[in-house]
Amino acid sequence: MFYLIFVIIITAIIVGPSYWVTYTLKKYSQPNDRYPGTGAELARLLLDWANLQAVKVEQTEQGDHYDPIEKAVRLAPDKFGGKSLTAITVAAHEVGHAIQDRDGYLPLRWRTRMVQIAGPVEKLGAAILMIAPVVAVVTKAPLTGALFLAGGMLTLGTATVIHLITLPMELHASFARALPMLVHGGYLMEGDEPHARKILRAAAWTYVSASLMTLLNIGRWWAILRR
Repeated sequence: MFYLIFVIIITAIIVGPSYWVTYTLKKYSQPNDRYPGTGAELARLLLDWANLQAVKVEQTEQGDHYDPIEKAVRLAPDKFGGKSLTAITVAAHEVGHAIQDRDGYLPLRWRTRMVQIAGPVEKLGAAILMIAPVVAVVTKAPLTGALFLAGGMLTLGTATVIHLITLPMELHASFARALPMLVHGGYLMEGDEPHARKILRAAAWTYVSASLMTLLNIGRWWAILRR
C-alpha cells in the first residue's frame, strides 16, 4: 500500500505540471478571434518597439520558443496565426526572452550554453537506456544493467535539471518583461490581465513540465530491467 501511494504521488508530481500547463493554455485559446491581431503580429510589433528589428518571427512545429542563436521568435501555428488571449500572451513571453538576450541577461546565456551541452548528453542517455537490458542479459549481471540504467537516469534527467534551474529566468521573461509590455502598452482587453498572468505562469513552466514527462521513460526502463 505504501509503495502504491508513493507511486501515485511521484506520478502526480511528474504529470501534474504538464496537465496544468496544457489545460491553462488551452482554456484561453478560445475564442480564437478575441483580439484584432495575431500572436505573430503582436510579436513583430513588440520587437520593433524594443529596437529588435533584426529578430525574426517564424512559425514552427517545435513549440513556442525564442532561439538566441538564430535570433528568432518562433510560435506554434495556433499562436502564430491565432488571435486568442493565449496567442498574444505567449507571443509576448517569447519576445520577453528576445529582450533578455538584447540586454545580455546572464541566466539566458547560461541556459543557452547548458542546452547546447544537454542535447548530446540526452542522446547518449537514450542510447544507454536502450542497450541496458541487452547488457544485463548478455553479461547475466543485473548490476551491469543497473549501472547502465543509472547513467541513463542521469542523462535523461539533464533537461529537467536545466529547466528547473532556469525557471526563474522564465518567470522573469513573463512578469518582468512580457506583462509590463502587455499592460502598459494597452494590449490587453479589460478584465484579461488576471488571466494573462495565469498564462504567463504556465508559459514559464512549459519546459519544466515537458522535461518532467521524460522521467516517466526512466520508470518504464526500470520496470523492464526488473523483469
